[in-house]
Amino acid sequence: VQLQASGGGLVQAGGSLRLSCAASGRISTTGTMGWFRQATTQEREFVALISGRDDSTDYTDSAQGRFTVSRANDKNTVYLQMNMLKPEDTGVYYCGASILRAVRHPNAYDYWGQGTLVTVSS
Repeated sequence: VQLQASGGGLVQAGGSLRLSCAASGRISTTGTMGWFRQATTQEREFVALISGRDDSTDYTDSAQGRFTVSRANDKNTVYLQMNMLKPEDTGVYYCGASILRAVRHPNAYDYWGQGTLVTVSS
């Protein structure tokens, strides 16, 4: 399984970005695709996920209401629409794939993309 994240960039506070994660290989149809953020000197932290079983979603409190995670019809691409961005959203965003359902902890993820940098200026 290979994951390719893209869509990061520099944006002003209040702006929007859409991240994409394209998956190749055998992705668990009942597992989870998640988005995580890692700021400088920080640990990788959960942002959002979508379950392969029923497309249910989960968000960290800071993302709730501003970010939307979705999946393409072929289920091989996952998106993270980020609106009303804030400087504290800055970091490298990683997509991950887990065979487990609706897990938030990064240790539960088996595969990772290379990350895409999001920088939000104030």
